[in-house]
Amino acid sequence: MRRIEQIFETIIWNFRFFALAPVIFGLLSAVQFFIIGTFEVVAGFRLKFDFADPEGETTTKIISYVIGGIDYYLIGIVLLIFSFGIYELFISKIDVRFQHSDTKILQSETLEELKSKLVQVIVVALIVSLFKQTLSLQVSKASDLIYIALSILLISVSSYLLQLQYSFGPKDKDEDSTH
Repeated sequence: MRRIEQIFETIIWNFRFFALAPVIFGLLSAVQFFIIGTFEVVAGFRLKFDFADPEGETTTKIISYVIGGIDYYLIGIVLLIFSFGIYELFISKIDVRFQHSDTKILQSETLEELKSKLVQVIVVALIVSLFKQTLSLQVSKASDLIYIALSILLISVSSYLLQLQYSFGPKDKDEDSTH
């Protein structure tokens, strides 16, 4: 009976390697988003800046391309964090990281920590995306200004709450371990 249990546990344990699929495709997608972001920024460089009209339509287009590129880069970073986190949580710690630096940017000890990092980067990507959309927004009514102001307020509140969670989260863990 013990032998059957050991075989079954080995099979269950090895099922964690199915997590390699999202890791690999997440990394490939991250590279793809970095390439798309680079093309977006390069497209902005191709536009000729109009020195006679520095706040004109061309400037808005250049800013839109650069911000679009940043948005794609942020999505790529989300995918990198996701891939590294899933790999370290389910497969193995990445030993090479410890040989070259002591950084903890991509390290996630728990699934909750991974989710927290992903949410923070996603919120930043949404902020950048909203900023890009407001560049092309034509304000025709007073309600448009109210909607813009409300969206800025909501972003500010969400950023503040995320910062509170980030600043109080790790301290609470340390305090719980000492008590």
